Amino acid sequence: MKQAILAHWFIGLKRHSKAFILISIDVFFVWFSLWSAFSLRWGELYVPKGDVWYLFAIAPMIAVFVFLKLGLYRAIIRYIEIRALWTIIQATTLYAFIFAIVWYESGIKFIPRTVSPINWLLVMLLVGSSRLFARWWLGETYFRLGGVRDSIDVRKKNVLIYGAGSAGVQLASALVHGREFRPLAFIDDDSTLHKSKINGLRIYPFSDLSYLIERYQISDVLLAMPSAKRSHISDLIRLLEPYAVHVMSMPGLSDIAQGKVTVDVLQEVDIADLLGRHPVAPDQSLLAAAITEKIVMVTGAGGSIGSELCRQIVLLQPRTLILFELSEFALYAIEKDLQHLLTRKPQVAAIEIITVLGSVADARRIEKVCSVFNVQTLYHAAAYKHVPMVEKNPGEAVRNNIFGTLYTAQAAIKAGVELFVLISTDKAVRPTNTMGATKRFAELILQALSAGFGSAHHTRFTMVRFGNVLGSSGSVVPLFREQIARGGPVTVTDERIIRYFMTIPEASQLVIQAGALGQGGDVLVLDMGEPIRIVDLAKRMIHLSGLEIKNELHPEGEIEIHFTGLRPGEKLYEELLIGDNVSKTSHKSILRAQDAIIPWSELEKLLSTLELATQNEDFEQIRAVLFQAVPCFSPQCGIQDLLWQEQLRYSMNSV
Repeated sequence: MKQAILAHWFIGLKRHSKAFILISIDVFFVWFSLWSAFSLRWGELYVPKGDVWYLFAIAPMIAVFVFLKLGLYRAIIRYIEIRALWTIIQATTLYAFIFAIVWYESGIKFIPRTVSPINWLLVMLLVGSSRLFARWWLGETYFRLGGVRDSIDVRKKNVLIYGAGSAGVQLASALVHGREFRPLAFIDDDSTLHKSKINGLRIYPFSDLSYLIERYQISDVLLAMPSAKRSHISDLIRLLEPYAVHVMSMPGLSDIAQGKVTVDVLQEVDIADLLGRHPVAPDQSLLAAAITEKIVMVTGAGGSIGSELCRQIVLLQPRTLILFELSEFALYAIEKDLQHLLTRKPQVAAIEIITVLGSVADARRIEKVCSVFNVQTLYHAAAYKHVPMVEKNPGEAVRNNIFGTLYTAQAAIKAGVELFVLISTDKAVRPTNTMGATKRFAELILQALSAGFGSAHHTRFTMVRFGNVLGSSGSVVPLFREQIARGGPVTVTDERIIRYFMTIPEASQLVIQAGALGQGGDVLVLDMGEPIRIVDLAKRMIHLSGLEIKNELHPEGEIEIHFTGLRPGEKLYEELLIGDNVSKTSHKSILRAQDAIIPWSELEKLLSTLELATQNEDFEQIRAVLFQAVPCFSPQCGIQDLLWQEQLRYSMNSV
C-alpha cells in the first residue's frame, strides 16, 4: 500500500521536480561509481586525497551535461522501453570517455588506468538498472498492484492476451499504460514458452484458461495473432466459445502497416474469422484488365458493395472514377473516404474522383453522365435489396431494379461503354420475393441486350451473382451486434434458415475479376463456400461477447434468442444456380452459368406492359408480368404494397 501511495505521489510531481530527483540520484551514482572503482582497484575502502577531490567534483558535472544532451531526463520513466538502454549505454560511455580525457589531461599521478573502465561499467550498471527498477516500480506497482488504485485503475478490465509473440508483447506494453485493460498473463500454444515471463507477465498453456479466468476474474481474451491464418483463428475462436469471456482481436498487419490503426486498437472478432472462410488470392491481371488507366463508373457508389468496389477500383489506378449515387449523404461519405485513401496512397493521388447525384431510373441523367465522361467500364450496383422493404414497395423496386438497369444499359450502349457489370444476387434464383424477381428480370434484360438490340453494339454485358456479404446494410451481423449490445433478445426468423456469406472486400474483388472474365451475356456465379445456419451464427456471437444464452437449460443466461418466423418473401435457403448447365472459368472461385434467356423482341413487350402497370400502380399487373418473365417466381405472400392495400380497403368499404 505504501509503495502504491509513493508511486502515485512521484507520478503526480511536475516534470522539473522529477528531473531534479533523477539528476540528484545520478550525481550520487557517479560519485559512488568513482569511489567504488578506486576501492575495487586498491582492494580497500578508498579515501580521496589531494587533487583526486578535483575528479570527484568534475565527474557529476560532466555526467549531467552528457545525460541532458542525450535526453535521459526527457523520458517518462514508467513508460521507458528496453531499447532505451541503448541510449543509456551511449550516454554513460560518452561520459566515461570525456571523464577519462579530463582525468589524463589533469596530470594527477598515482591513479591506475584500470579505474577508468571500472568506473564506466559501474555507472552504466547503476544508471541503467535504476531506470529499469523505476519502470517496474512505477509500472508494475502502480498499474497492477492489487491493493490501492486510483479511480481510473479500478475501472480497468482484467484481460488475457492470446499470443506471446511480438504482436502480443507490443499489445501488452500499450495496454499497461492505457485506461481500459489490465493485462495479467499471456496464453500461447508454444510449450517451450510456458512458465516463462515477458515484461512481468507469465505465459500459460490454453489448458490453464479456466483457472486464470476464475483466479483473476478475467473479462476479456485479446487475440494478438494478426498474421495467423483465418482457419487457425476460427479454430481458436471455437475453443474459446464455451468460456464466459468477451473475445476481441488486434487489427490485421496490413491495417497496422498502412497506418489505419495502431497496435492497441482492439476490435470485435471479425465475423470472417468466426466463419473460418479464407479468401482466395485475387488474380492481379484480371483485377487490372478493365480498370487501370480507364474511365470507370459505379452506380450505387455509396452502398455496401458499391462503396467497397470504389475503394478497390481506386487502388487499381483508373484514370477517372465516377461515383453515381441517389443518396446525398452516402455520396458525401464515400467521396470523403476515397479522398482520405488518396492522401495515404501517393501512387494513386492523381486519380480524378467525380461525384454525381442522380437516380438510375432517370434515363436522361444516366445517359448524359455516360456520354459526357466517355465511360469505359461501368459497375451497376444500384438496387433496392432489402427483401421485406421491397415487398412493401414493389413499384419502386420495379422502377429502380428493372428500369434502372434498362436505362443504364441503354445509356452504356449509346455511350460506347466497353464493359457493363451487373451486381446480381442469389435471390434471383427461383425467387420467392419481389426483390429476387426484379433482379432476375434485370439479368434477362442484359442477356437480351447482349444477344441483340436492333443493331450491333460493342458493350460487353456481364452479370455477377453471389449471396450475402458480411456487414452490408441489412445484414444479420450488425443487427445481431446491436441487439447483443442492447441486452437482447437476438431475433432469428427460423431455426432452420441457412445462408452463404462472403466478406465485402472479397466479393468486390471477385466482381471485378468476374467482369474481366465475362464473354458477354453470361451469368458468372461466385463460389460462396459452405452455407451456415443463422442461429449458429447468433449463438457464437453471443458467446464471444462474454455472455450466456438464456433458455430453459440456462435460465440464468443474459441473452435470449427469439424466433420471429420467416419475413414476407424470405426463403429458408438460397441458391446460386437456376439449372445444372454450369462451366468453369480460369478462376477457381468463379463459375459460368448458362441460363435460359428471353429474346429482346418478347422482352420489349413485357417491359412496355410493366412500365404502364408501374405508372398506374397496378400491382396485380406488375406481379403478372413478373410471373411471365420469371416462370420460377414463386411469391410466398400476397401483394404487400400499403397504397394497394389501402385502395382495396376503400373499395370494400364503398361496396
